[in-house]
Amino acid sequence: MVTEHGSPTTDAGRDGPVDGPVLLSGLDDLFTALHADGRTIIGPAVREHAIVLTELGSASQLPYGWQTEVEAGTYRLRRGDDRLAFTHTSGPQSWKQVLHPPRDLLWSADRSEEGFRVTDQAAEPRRLALFGVRSCDLRAIGVLDHVLGDGGRYAARRAEILIVAVNCTEPGGACFCVSAGGGPGAETGYDIGLTERPDGTYLASSGTAEGEAVLAQVPTAPASAADVTSAADAVASAATRMGRTLPEVDLRTLLAGHREDRQWDDVAERCLTCGNCTMVCPTCFCTSVTDTTDLTGDHAERWETWESCFDLDFSYLHGGPVRNSRAGRYRQWLTHKFGTWHDQFGESGCVGCGRCIAWCPVGIDVTAELHALNTHPPTTTEDPR
Repeated sequence: MVTEHGSPTTDAGRDGPVDGPVLLSGLDDLFTALHADGRTIIGPAVREHAIVLTELGSASQLPYGWQTEVEAGTYRLRRGDDRLAFTHTSGPQSWKQVLHPPRDLLWSADRSEEGFRVTDQAAEPRRLALFGVRSCDLRAIGVLDHVLGDGGRYAARRAEILIVAVNCTEPGGACFCVSAGGGPGAETGYDIGLTERPDGTYLASSGTAEGEAVLAQVPTAPASAADVTSAADAVASAATRMGRTLPEVDLRTLLAGHREDRQWDDVAERCLTCGNCTMVCPTCFCTSVTDTTDLTGDHAERWETWESCFDLDFSYLHGGPVRNSRAGRYRQWLTHKFGTWHDQFGESGCVGCGRCIAWCPVGIDVTAELHALNTHPPTTTEDPR
């Protein structure tokens, strides 16, 4: 089944809890139930001094006892409570790498006596469980569903995926999901929702019939009204402790009215146009196509790879690039993300995860740039619509 925006879902939909919340003493039994359902589990783990997404064989591989310190251009791990697996914030990777891989083989061709034999490389669906999806990333998956959901390769990957969401109780210094229109709690889009409690137990609820069926295989205890309230209070508290905010204005109008603002030149003096912000962004989806051959010319392949609007060749047309200045490329990215994305897809392209802030090598902060633009008079009065 596919939603009106092209996003695959179950027959029950992904519209919030199906059954009442229960308590889990830990996550081992949930991992066992997911594996018994034929799922490969992808989730966070500690690798090379960062929280990355990888295949997990057991709950013990989750980043228990690790927290993150995140600021503009800064990301580091520090020790925390060994009972807790989800006191960290977003790492450099997002679930985009699973649903929309950075490098994807489209087809290959081999020379034969009759000419060339072309083999189409269809995307193979995998029964995956995405474990530990935060609310911002859940919204980002929804954005990708909207943008790419009608594409056969994306839809094939998305169709067999079960999502285990985890509500945030410890926001990071670069987080601004609340002012980006979201919040630390998962409301829709998940199959199973978890809230980690201070003692290392979990409040769990099902968001779909499929999630409910998995939870039914896990030993649980009934959750009291006090359990539900305390979990909700922890998530609500996180919403008041965001590290960043966006200006409380219509950002689409703000950006359309500041196309010639001096702020673009200011940021261009700092920006390296490295494209890190687009690579770590959970919603950036641009790609390029590359054809390769072996040395004999008997075998050829076509690959789809992630591309960045910060790449000078990205806007190349006959005669040269359309956006050949750093200021123009940064303006294009920020204006699309917060402004013209609305024209294309009816929503913002930003979910407030803060990855672009943390992983910018020179610490450029999108929220600070937008606040700066908001202090300047408009350079044009043209209606963005």
